[in-house]
Amino acid sequence: MTQIPEEELYIEFARSGGPGGQKVNKTESKVTVRWNINASTAFSAIQKTRVHRLLGNRINKDGELAVTAEEERSQHQNRERAIARLQELVAAAIIPPKVRRKTKPSRAQKEKRLQEKKQQSEKKALRKRIV
Repeated sequence: MTQIPEEELYIEFARSGGPGGQKVNKTESKVTVRWNINASTAFSAIQKTRVHRLLGNRINKDGELAVTAEEERSQHQNRERAIARLQELVAAAIIPPKVRRKTKPSRAQKEKRLQEKKQQSEKKALRKRIV
């Protein structure tokens, strides 16, 4: 699994809401991690295309994918959480889809289907009134 190198990440800090009392008004514990996909050297063009296609709604016009964390009171914990979340998103996006191979139903499956159709037909025929 390919990881995003730390030097490609741009990390910003801001004041966050939530728990913390008076401390929350003076500490910047909210963390936003940005990663410029187009400038990345860690991924191939195919992987970048997959990330753009699958995470396109989270990518801004500059080609940056941003993840924010503000759940914890600690800036360090929020930083770790945001980086981990970004890594997970990208790792899930670059997994290539399985190739679907066409298969045909087996003879036994065909016979079973026809037998079930026949039974259903007989069941319905028995319900009809004979006049």
